[in-house]
Amino acid sequence: MTDHERALHNLEDQIRTCTKCRLHQTRTQAVPGDGPYTAEIMFIGEAPGYHEDKQGKPFVGAAGRYLNHLLEKNGLSRADVYITNIVKCRPPKNRDPLPDEIAACSPYLDRQIELINPRVIVTLGRFALQHFFPGASITRVHGQVREKDGRIFFPIFHPAAGLHQPKWQPALEEDFKRLGELIRELREKEGEEGGDDYEQLALF
Repeated sequence: MTDHERALHNLEDQIRTCTKCRLHQTRTQAVPGDGPYTAEIMFIGEAPGYHEDKQGKPFVGAAGRYLNHLLEKNGLSRADVYITNIVKCRPPKNRDPLPDEIAACSPYLDRQIELINPRVIVTLGRFALQHFFPGASITRVHGQVREKDGRIFFPIFHPAAGLHQPKWQPALEEDFKRLGELIRELREKEGEEGGDDYEQLALF
């Protein structure tokens, strides 16, 4: 095991035993994340749901199946991406995570980003978007390439929104299509100087 892998394993162990906020009192198990530690794409959702809480893995329920479909349809694979959430424990009755719960989990997410070092962070839904871009509206910025701290961000509606409100499905389909095109373009530019990616993709 490399030092990099060991650091991520240790972080996941810390998450699984975390008692920093009230959510640990009602969880079955924490859900650190899932995917390769060298993933170039990181998906960040809101919080684990019922099935995630039981299985200890993110996006394994209906929203996860829809996510898998959207990935595969656009030339991406679940096996190649790392998926996690803003908070790592299920809020009771799937309520929205509270500000102090998000704050308690934020150092874990920051460390995951630091260690995995993804080229693209895909935020799923408003909570993940507003964690990085406070005050931003998902309905206004979804499907648009953004940049912060030298990273590329790509906001998309949460897959659950498409299941609960079918009117958002066309936007989800289009955004995942754009994401697939973005990743292909990034891969084509791998041989070019680092730091130019966002400038070249700003008109995407």
